[in-house]
Amino acid sequence: MCRFLVYKGSDEILLSKLVLDPAHSILKQSFDSRLRLDTRRGQNNADGFGIGFYTDPKLGAAPCLFTSTTPAWNCVNLQRLASKTASHLIFAHVRATTEGSLSEDNCHPFSHGSLIWMHNGGIGGWKQIKRRLGERLADKWYLGVVGGTDSEWAFALFLDTLERMGHDPSSQPVDGFGPTVLRKAMLKTIAIINELIDNIPESVIHAENVDTRSLLNFAVSDGHSVICTRYVGSASDEAASLYYSSGTLWETRAPTPDKRDYQMERSDKGADVVLVASEPLSFERENWVNVPTNSILTIHNQTVMVHPIKDQYYDRNPQHRRSAAFVRARGLSANEKTTLRAGISGPIPTIATPASSCGPSCTPQPQRNEQNHPQKRLLGPTIPTFPFSRQESSNSTVPRTRTPLSHSESSSTLVGGAPSAPTTAAPEVPTVRQNPPAQGNIKKKRASLSAVDAGGHAGMWGPYLSDTSPITPEPARTEFGNPDKIARMFPELALR
Repeated sequence: MCRFLVYKGSDEILLSKLVLDPAHSILKQSFDSRLRLDTRRGQNNADGFGIGFYTDPKLGAAPCLFTSTTPAWNCVNLQRLASKTASHLIFAHVRATTEGSLSEDNCHPFSHGSLIWMHNGGIGGWKQIKRRLGERLADKWYLGVVGGTDSEWAFALFLDTLERMGHDPSSQPVDGFGPTVLRKAMLKTIAIINELIDNIPESVIHAENVDTRSLLNFAVSDGHSVICTRYVGSASDEAASLYYSSGTLWETRAPTPDKRDYQMERSDKGADVVLVASEPLSFERENWVNVPTNSILTIHNQTVMVHPIKDQYYDRNPQHRRSAAFVRARGLSANEKTTLRAGISGPIPTIATPASSCGPSCTPQPQRNEQNHPQKRLLGPTIPTFPFSRQESSNSTVPRTRTPLSHSESSSTLVGGAPSAPTTAAPEVPTVRQNPPAQGNIKKKRASLSAVDAGGHAGMWGPYLSDTSPITPEPARTEFGNPDKIARMFPELALR
C-alpha cells in the first residue's frame, strides 16, 4: 500500500515544508510509515514516489509531474526540486506496489489535461473485473492507460465517467470543472467499481478464492477543487487511514530552520491552508481531524466539507462498529480511536451489556441481525474481528444503563490512549440523569477575565472568579521528538 498527501492553500508554499521538513513528512513516511503495519515488507514505501503541482496559470492549466522509481529518501533530485519549488496545490505520493511492476509508468500521481489523480489502496477482485472494466471505456481512455496498476485504470474509468456526464476531461476549463461535478463523477466511479465486483460469478469466487473488498482512498483535482475519499467496500471493515487539517498557516514555531516541529496555526476562523494526508505530518493531535470511513471530502476555496457516501455499505447507526483486521492484513492500519491498543496488553475489552452482567441465570442474547448490511463475499482466510459489536434483542425490555461520570472521571477511563474495561452496571436500578452544575453569569466571568488580562485588580472580581478553573501558562515545548509524547498524542503512530 501507499501513502499520499494533498496541500491546497491560498498562498504558495515550498514543497520542502511538506515533503522534507516536517517531523513525519511524506519523505519520512517512505521509510517509517507508522500506519502501514505490513509485517511482510516492514514499514517501507520504497517502490517509487511522485509529486504533482500546479504552476502559474500563464504556463497552462496542466499540472507538472515528477516521478521516480528511486526511493524518496535516496533521491537527491527530490531534495533539490523541493527546496526551490512552490505551489498553491500539491499532490505527493510514496508507493508500495501491490499491482503493476516497478516502473515510472506506475508511479502516482497520474494526470490528464488539468486533472491529477492518485490512490491509496486496492480494488477488490481486480483480476476478475479488469477486462469488463476495460470494455466499459471509450477507446481513447482504454488506449490512454500506459501502466499496469489498478489505480490508473480507476483514473481511466473516472475520465470516462466524467465524459459521459457531458464534460470533456481534455478541455482544461479556466475555472475548473467545479466541486459538484468532480464529486458526482467520483461517486459514480466508486459505484461502477462496486457493480463490477458484485457481478463476479459465485463459481469464480469459490474456485479462485476471491476477496472482493476494495480500499478506495482516491484524490483528484482540477487545479481549483480537490476531492478525496476514504472508502472500503464492506459494511463491517475499516478503511485505510486518512486525516485532514485546516488553518491559517503551516509553519514551524522553532527559531532555527533545522527544527521540524511544524504545526497548523489558526489566527482566525478562516482556512487559508488545508492538508489531507494518509498519516499526520506532525505529532500535534489537535491539528488533525479523522476523516470518517466511507466519506467523501471536498475542498473548494479553502472550505472543507465532508459527506457520507450513502450506498449499500452505509450505516446510519452512529454506534456501528467496524473491524480494522482487513486493512492490517493488507499492510495498513485504521485511524479509529476504538482500535487503538497503545499501552494495553491482552484482548480489547468488550462493552458490558445487561445480558452479560446479570449473572449465569440470564439467557444469552442473539447477535444483531446483519441482513440489512450487505457484506462482501469472503472465501479466503478468516480474519478475526474486534469484539465491539453491540448485542441487541427484540425480546429484551431492559434498557442499557450507563452511570453518568464527571469530566474528571470520564477522562481517567482512558489508559494509554485506549478505553479501559467498563464497569458493570446493574440493569434493575434505573439511572437518574443528573443536571450539570449551573454555569452562572458567563458575561460576568468573561468580563472578569478581560479585566485581569487588562491589568485590573483581581480582588473586585473574586466572587466571579471563584468557580472558574485557574489559568495556567502554556507549557514549554520541550518534548519534541520524544517517543513517549508521540505514543500519548498519536497512539496509532506508536510502533508496536
